[in-house]
Amino acid sequence: MKKPKIIAFYLPQFHEIPENNKWWGKGFTEWTNVKKAKPLFKGHNQPRVPYKNNYYNLLDPKIGIWQAKLAKKYGIYGFCYYHYWFKGKKLLEKPVEEILRLKTPNLPFCFSWANESWSRTWYDNNREILMKQDYGTKKDWKKHFEYLLKFFKDKRYIKVDNKPLFLIYKPTQINKLDSMIEYWNYLAKKEGFSGIHIVETLTSSQQKPNFKYSEGIVFYEPGYTICNHSLLKRIKLKVKSKINRILENKYLLNRIDYDKIYREIIKRNLSNFKKKVYIGSFVDYDDISRKKYQGFIFDNVTPEKFENYLRQLLKKSQESGSEFVFLTAWNEWAEGAYLEPDKKNKYNFLNSVKNAQDFKNI
Repeated sequence: MKKPKIIAFYLPQFHEIPENNKWWGKGFTEWTNVKKAKPLFKGHNQPRVPYKNNYYNLLDPKIGIWQAKLAKKYGIYGFCYYHYWFKGKKLLEKPVEEILRLKTPNLPFCFSWANESWSRTWYDNNREILMKQDYGTKKDWKKHFEYLLKFFKDKRYIKVDNKPLFLIYKPTQINKLDSMIEYWNYLAKKEGFSGIHIVETLTSSQQKPNFKYSEGIVFYEPGYTICNHSLLKRIKLKVKSKINRILENKYLLNRIDYDKIYREIIKRNLSNFKKKVYIGSFVDYDDISRKKYQGFIFDNVTPEKFENYLRQLLKKSQESGSEFVFLTAWNEWAEGAYLEPDKKNKYNFLNSVKNAQDFKNI
């Protein structure tokens, strides 16, 4: 049985773009909200502070090289970059385009198309649409494929059976997704590939695969398990009865036990799914810097627990014959889901990744 490879989701919103400056104010990056977070109860790990105050800018090519060296050292096979495409309009594309142009760093990568409209919901519960998603027609699908093709042809781009690996975050939002995949497969074969390995992302809003021509699914954790598993609904109700009341009872804070969620992830029956299955894992989660008092916070998180759970998931992935485990995340700082070293834990979570890959039969 082959050793499973860990692919970490990667957020490119650590540099300024004109759109964010317009919508959120001059100088906005992901760090803006990370720095604003305040602890809401005794022992709450906020704000999250990068090790040695490394509030980096992804437009600096040295940062990408540093990240890749760190990832390789601690056993991360590659990054899955979030890809933002709105009927030809690109957002946050510069870091990965620079990786292609500069031919460095030498780290495998793939894309997850974050195909949802941008709104203010993350930050202030306002539903104002900032950038509307529109999938267009066949000519628009071709334009999108032609943009992706230059990445697909890069030797670093991750392939499965000579098919570029491509995740879609919200597949059910694409009305003609099967037609789009069928057309992309046709175009990919003309370019010498065997098609495209399309993977549906299962999240809080999608519980099972829905499309004929997708080839796999990935569980995006912890969201999928929190919202979609029957036992977790009971856990959710139990947690709800113990919710902390803060700020004179004006807000409710959702706190969830790390161990309970991971036990559900580990015992999930993968044979219920008829497509190739990629297990999802997560480091930690705390999104109050985005959602304030409506966010989710995980209690009892430690590097030692993470290492133990990741080791079990890697073994389970190996036994199921799955090539990859997807990890949330490399640098989701505003969601508290990151492997990069921070002030509190330094390199401990990265060490956990390295140590977790040492188990029987690997």
